[in-house]
Amino acid sequence: MPKEEANAWFHTFVSAVYFLPILGAFIADAVLGKYRTILILSIVYCFGHFALAINDTRLGLFIGVSLIALGAGGIKPCVSANVGDQFGPSNQHLLSKVFNWFYFSINFGSAGSTILIPWLLADPRFGPKVAFGVPGIAMVIATIIFWMGRKRFVHIPPTGVRNYFRQFKDPLILKALGNLLIPLPFAAVFWSLWDQTASSWVEQCKHMDLHMFGRDWLPAQIQTVNPVFILLMLPLFSYVVYPLINKVFPLTPLRKIGLGLFTAVLAFLIVGWTQMRIDVGERPHVSWQILAFVAITAAEIMISVTHLEFAYTQAPLRMKSLVVCTYLSAVSVGNLFTAAVNFFIQNPDGSVKLSGASYFFFFVWVMLATAIIFLFVSPFYRGKAYIQEEAKPA
Repeated sequence: MPKEEANAWFHTFVSAVYFLPILGAFIADAVLGKYRTILILSIVYCFGHFALAINDTRLGLFIGVSLIALGAGGIKPCVSANVGDQFGPSNQHLLSKVFNWFYFSINFGSAGSTILIPWLLADPRFGPKVAFGVPGIAMVIATIIFWMGRKRFVHIPPTGVRNYFRQFKDPLILKALGNLLIPLPFAAVFWSLWDQTASSWVEQCKHMDLHMFGRDWLPAQIQTVNPVFILLMLPLFSYVVYPLINKVFPLTPLRKIGLGLFTAVLAFLIVGWTQMRIDVGERPHVSWQILAFVAITAAEIMISVTHLEFAYTQAPLRMKSLVVCTYLSAVSVGNLFTAAVNFFIQNPDGSVKLSGASYFFFFVWVMLATAIIFLFVSPFYRGKAYIQEEAKPA
């Protein structure tokens, strides 16, 4: 596929991955409960990877990513909510730290995969069968371990379909849900930029000097710096940056998100400037994009981790999985926007309306406008935290 078409379909897939959690949240909160939903749809997720490994045609790609999107739809809204369910009034003060460590563990896995999988895929000795089979096997192992811990988790029972929909008649719940939609469009624009680290940023890397630490890296492997920076910067922000800022002014969750939005502008300014050099025939070193990764990772910590915890604590007790979808749907909407842009800029003659640096600067202006609007909207938020009562493992 041409790179614009490939980028468009990639972001369409990511959008589906983060839209389907609405279905998974309903199943978890109303029918099966979070634990059983995670367990069953983790198996579907595994089958998606094996479909990719067995059949490397476009049909296999379609079946594989469809199963992965469906499996992710059940896993994503439930895993973080299940983490939060393990905490009650006596230890709720640990929620910020546990969500940081939860995010840490996700990126620990991501760091390994973004190094290993592009190498396996590019090496003719392995190819798609091994590259997609390895994460499939890893997911099987993770699912078995999750099943083995079934008696150690706190299990919040589902409400039942009738009771689930009855909650939507409660004015307080409707107000809580309405409040939680306020950060969504702003976070969505951030994700429309962030997920380009796996599309347009990879394309940019193909025109950069990738020699670093005595070896030549593959363009897709440069993404590894994001989870590595997450692992390094999460403790730094939790124990150093946030306490220092708090000494200057109280750092609320919404203020963290606001700072993150402006930091994302800086990241794309660096990438846009780098692309300007490429457009005039230079071959800049990949360290410039790594600098942009520092900025986008800092923005991710301030926006994504904060929004995840915020969505959980502000959710009514029996709707935790559904409301976590407000966090996930921001990713979906953001990728849908990026996909739409990439489809729109393609001309019938094969040319594109936004090319080179102008493509990146378009997103700079969109992000800057979003951050400024957020400054005026965020003071109007009035929320309430909902924490589960103390519960014992099943």
